[in-house]
This record gives sequence, C-alpha cells and structure tokens, in this order.
Amino acid sequence: MKLRVKLVAALTAILLASVVAGVAYMLWSVHITGTEHIVSGMRQDTHWIQQSISYFPENSDLQTELKRLASATNYHITLYNSSGVMIASFPAGPDRSPLQHLRAGQIDEMLRVPGTVLTVNEQSDPKLRVYASMEEGPEGVRFFVIQQSRSDALKPYRDVRKIIFIALVISMILILIFSLVLAGIIARPLLDLTRDVEKVAGGNTTHEIKLKRSDEIGMLASSVRKMARIHKTDYNHLQSLHEKQRQFFADITHEIRNPLHTIMGSLEMLELPGLDDHKRKKYVTSLRNQAERIGRLFKDLMTLQRFDSDENFIIRETVNMADITGTIAEWYYQTAESKGLELKIDTHPCMVDADPGKIEQVLDNLVSNAVKFTGEGSITVGYKQSGGKVEVWVSDTGIGIPEAHWSRLFDRFYRTDKARSRDKGGTGLGLSVVKSILTAHGTEIQVESEVGRGSRFFFVLEAAAITDTSTSTGLNE
Repeated sequence: MKLRVKLVAALTAILLASVVAGVAYMLWSVHITGTEHIVSGMRQDTHWIQQSISYFPENSDLQTELKRLASATNYHITLYNSSGVMIASFPAGPDRSPLQHLRAGQIDEMLRVPGTVLTVNEQSDPKLRVYASMEEGPEGVRFFVIQQSRSDALKPYRDVRKIIFIALVISMILILIFSLVLAGIIARPLLDLTRDVEKVAGGNTTHEIKLKRSDEIGMLASSVRKMARIHKTDYNHLQSLHEKQRQFFADITHEIRNPLHTIMGSLEMLELPGLDDHKRKKYVTSLRNQAERIGRLFKDLMTLQRFDSDENFIIRETVNMADITGTIAEWYYQTAESKGLELKIDTHPCMVDADPGKIEQVLDNLVSNAVKFTGEGSITVGYKQSGGKVEVWVSDTGIGIPEAHWSRLFDRFYRTDKARSRDKGGTGLGLSVVKSILTAHGTEIQVESEVGRGSRFFFVLEAAAITDTSTSTGLNE
C-alpha cells in the first residue's frame, strides 16, 4: 500500500473515530436531557392541573371539564378515586387501571401524602406518565395521571438528532477531503525525497537533492543530502582508487617487463659459443643490475604495502641523527667520489624521536636520487634543530626539477623523464616510499628546485631533547 493511501486511511480513521464518538455522546445526551426535560415539565404541570381539578364548578359535568383541561394541556388525563377506580378520562384509552404501572404500595403512599408525584419512565413504554395525589376533589377524585406519547414528546429532539446526523455526514465528507489534502502535503516531500534517493542509489552521483524544509522532513532531507554527498565522495574516491590501482598494476607490469627482457637478452647472449671474457663480464653485470633492480622494486612495494595496512609501520625511539647520517656517508662516499661529486654529511649530535631504520631509508632514497641526477658539484645532507623541531634536508647541484612536476613528484611510478629514470635503474617508487614514511611520522616531504641549479628536499622531525645548536654548523666531507 502506498504511503499516501496509508496516511489517508490513518487520518480518516482517527478523525472519524473522534467525530463519531462525539456525535454518539451528543445523541445520547440529547435523548437523556430531552427526556428529563419533558418529565420535569410534566411534574411541574401536575401542580396547576391539580389546582384546576380542585376548582371544577360544582354540579358541572366532570367529563366535560376534564375534556376542556386535557385539550388545553395536550395531555391524556385520567382521574381516579381512592380505590384506584377510574372516574373520568380524556381522551378515552385502553389504560384503565393504575395498577398497570404502579404497585399497590405506591398508590397507598400517594393517598397518605396529598401532593405526592410519581414518574413512570420506562424505555419500553411508548408513553411518559406522571401520577399525582390530591385532597379529595369533585366526585371523590384522590389522584390522577397525565401521560403523553414518548415519540410525540421527543419530536423536537428528533429534529435536533437529524441535524446532528446531517452534520456527521458533512463532517465525514470534509474529513475525507481534509485527509486527502493533508496526506498529499505530508507525502509529497517524502515521495520527492524517495525519488531523489532512488536516483542517487542508482548511481547518479551528480543528482542534487533540492528539498529544503525547516521541519523533521527537512532534517531527513538534510541527512540524506549529506549522505548523498558522502556517497558521491566515496564513489569518486573509489573510482580514483580503481584508476590508480589499474595504473599501479600496469606500471608494475611495465617495470618488471623491462628488466626481464634485459635479463632474457643477457642470458641468450651468454649462451652464444665463443663469447669473450669481456662481453661475458658485461652481460653478467647487466644480469646482476637488473636482478637488483627487481629486488629494489619489490622492497619498495613491501614498504608501501606495510604503510597502507600495518599499524606498527614505524616504531619510534630516541635516535641520534649523527648515527643515521654516518651510515649514509659510508654507503655513498665511494659512489660520489667515483662520479667526482663532493659529499657533505652533517654529523653533529642531534636527538630526534623517530624510527631510525625508516629515516635511514628516507635519506638513502633522497641521496640515491641526488647521486643519479647530479653530474658535477656537491650533495649535502644536513639537519638543524630549532626549538622542539629538527629540519633535515638533502640538497644537490644536479639537473633540477621543473615546477610543473612538483605536485606529482611523490606519486607512485611517476617520473619527470621516464626514459632517463629507467636508464638510471630507478623503480619509480623511491619518493613514494619517502612520502609514506614521513606521513607515518606525522610530517611531510617538501621540495625546492631550480632547473640546471639543483634541488633541495627537506622535512621536519620531532626533537627528542634540546641539544646544543652551536655544534650544528659543521659538515663532514
């Protein structure tokens, strides 16, 4: 059943129940009140009827006088003597004996106390009766009864009941119309909101929910609008992740295919008969380099995978930056010297709160890149404490990086010059690993570069203790 039909049915049922209950009470009240009012009037009329009977003219015809009195009051009047025998009645009727409505004890009570009034009002009796006693009247009259038809007496009230019934029918029609209109007002925004939600749920993330109200429906619409925005953001994010994942696997495939082709080619050359020692050594070196390249690729992938999923990716401890840079100096001193580069390494004491292995990996990647892309000049690894922070940097006098590449420099497999990067044995993941490690430390890697003049990569770590900055000016070469 549709919402609007349910609302119409519910509203109509509630309103009709209220109106019908009210009308039923009104009808019952009119009936009871009307009957009581009529009976009260009849009891009051017995007093002056009693007086009228007492003053009937002597020697007059009792039946004639009673006819005149009954015609004036519109009551059926019957007169009785002390024995309960009818003396006169007008108009004549079948009710002769008072014992049909009164017990003998009630008649005796009325006779003992003149002026006693008794009412006979039974729902099964079609007439209303009021008995009244009096001092002995003409021809021995001791009590009388006035009666009238219940239906005739209640006729004015029946007209009122008809009016109430007509009002009930009109009210029911108005209630139905009101319920239809109100249900439409309530249901329309909900139906509009439902259609909007169905569109969003169907994948139309660009659909805008425009319903704006200040009531509970408006709050619901606002919540759905917020949910739709989140859904849109999540959808776009998933699309982006899907595209990145697709590109990621394509890049991995490409990165592995190239060294594998080189390896296969070198193996084929090594199988040639009569290959001299110089060429054999050349191909073996090529095999080793490509195998190392694949090893570095999977090492970097493992690092990135741990960053994405391992809560214990980094384990902080207090470490001396001099120990880390000392290791870097040992690794790259000969490599830099073989290229004619000056390697300047800062080794003054400076304690930081960091994962020593991961920071060592960061500097390894940065210095490795600096060595690859610096043809002449120098490479500097330095750090400086300022308050509770320690700035660490790696600078070179290499080829530099155009500013257009800075925003994507740390994306996975992104290269400013793909051909030259592969020629130098890079995996395309080094700077992504750097970014992941520093992000896990709660900091960021930043770059400054000028084409033809070199680059400077720098980041900030938390200082473990305030050290003497006066020792921070020396660089070991």
